[in-house]
Amino acid sequence: MSQLRSKVISLYKHLQYLGREYPGQNGPQKFRKQIHDAFMNHKDESDPKKIVALLAQGRYLAKEVEALYSLKKYRTVKQRYSYNE
Repeated sequence: MSQLRSKVISLYKHLQYLGREYPGQNGPQKFRKQIHDAFMNHKDESDPKKIVALLAQGRYLAKEVEALYSLKKYRTVKQRYSYNE
């Protein structure tokens, strides 16, 4: 159980870190609050299978946010170095 706990804490910290650059008006604050609320809603969960499923969902969200950042960086670089006639 402590192994799951450390994974949950690690995922929480990673998602909070990813939320620093979330786009939009008040994006970082809103994203971090949503992550905090989601974790607090499931704080009393004790079923290991359910915890593993929630961890998988959280990792999926992290990958989606990382993909969003990669796309944003790609578009910025493309815009800066594109040849306009």
